[in-house]
Parts: sequence; C-alpha cells; structure tokens
Amino acid sequence: MSALLSAQPWRRQRWLVLAPHPDDETLGVGALIAQTAGDGRLAGVVYLTDGSGSHGAEGAPKQRLVSVRKREAAHALFRLVRRRSRDPLHLGWKDAAPAAPEDRAFLRSARKLAALCMRLRVDAVAVTALHETHCDHAAAARLAYAAQAMAKRSLLVAEYTVWADAPVAQSFRAVRTEAMLPGRRRHALRAHRSQLTASHGPGFRLPAERQRMSDRDTLYVRR
Repeated sequence: MSALLSAQPWRRQRWLVLAPHPDDETLGVGALIAQTAGDGRLAGVVYLTDGSGSHGAEGAPKQRLVSVRKREAAHALFRLVRRRSRDPLHLGWKDAAPAAPEDRAFLRSARKLAALCMRLRVDAVAVTALHETHCDHAAAARLAYAAQAMAKRSLLVAEYTVWADAPVAQSFRAVRTEAMLPGRRRHALRAHRSQLTASHGPGFRLPAERQRMSDRDTLYVRR
C-alpha cells in the first residue's frame, strides 16, 4: 500500500525535480510539482539534457531547438505552479549522449547538483527510474544517487516512471501525490509544442496514448 505525500513524514519535505528532457517533468511528476509548489515545498526543477536530439537534420537548427525547448519548459512549469517561480536549471548535457559515472562531466554535474541541494535545503530528489530504457533517463537516476552520496545532508531519492512500468514492489516504498485538477497537466504538456506538433520540422512526436496522463503521480523509494 502506498503512502500519501500529504501525510507524515512526507509532507514536510522540500523537493527538487530532476528531469532528463523538457516534457518529462510534466509527464512524470506534474502532480508532484503542482502539489509541492502549492505547499511551498518545491525547491526547483533541473533538466539534464539540452533536448537537441528530438529532431533530426531536417528539423530546426540545434541551437534554436535548444532555446525553444528551454522556453517551453519554463512555460509548462508556469502552467503547473500557476505563478512565476525560480527559473529551472539546465545542466546542458547533449541529448542521448550521457556521460558515464567515471567521466569528469558526470562528476562535475553530481557536485553541482549536491551543492544545489545543500543551498536550497532539499530533502528529496524526484528523478526518472533507474530501470527506464532511455539512456538519458537512467543517467539522470545515476546522477541523483551520486549527488545523494556527495551531499552533506540527508537526501532522499525517489524514482518516477515515464516510459517504464512500475518497479518491483518488494524493493521499493511507494508514495502517491494528491489528484491534480482536471486538465491542468494536459494544459502544461501543450506548452511543449516541439514534442507534440510539426512546428519545428520532422522529429519526435509524443504518441497520443501517452498524452492521456493520470491525475496522480506515484514515486518509488528504494528500501
């Protein structure tokens, strides 16, 4: 049975969301963002990659696409939290080319994330699940656990799924958010036009069935 984010001990924690790409924040933890922002417990949102891999050579120029996806992310977050808040942080990794844990770039990002958690008094990091098949999603999880080991404060890591099934129940504790208002997550997702339409040429399109999202999020904490 899952616990509720609004119950003890979860309701006092400050959350940081780590998303591999702009749009994963809405697909994976839109309800978490909305609930914690409403309670004053959202410390911030961090994006791992620049999102430039979603369109091929025939699409928009890479730098233009990077700028577009940053603007889309900020707009989606505004729709989730309903107010202007702290600008998201972009770590700027190349899309679909994650750094290995032993690479300097990985360690530099882990230290930056750990320092951010210290500065913003973060208690918990929500990140895509380690068993997600996309390389950037798994890399984000490895980065969160590395930052957890480096942080000079108690830091919990909670995994969420975007493309994968829920993890094995025996290995995790599940935590559920409250339900979002109808349509709020869909409204936020529509901010990511580059991922939903042909506005920037041939490239990735989020499948229609994936745009039908739950009104709650479930997060998984390793036992």
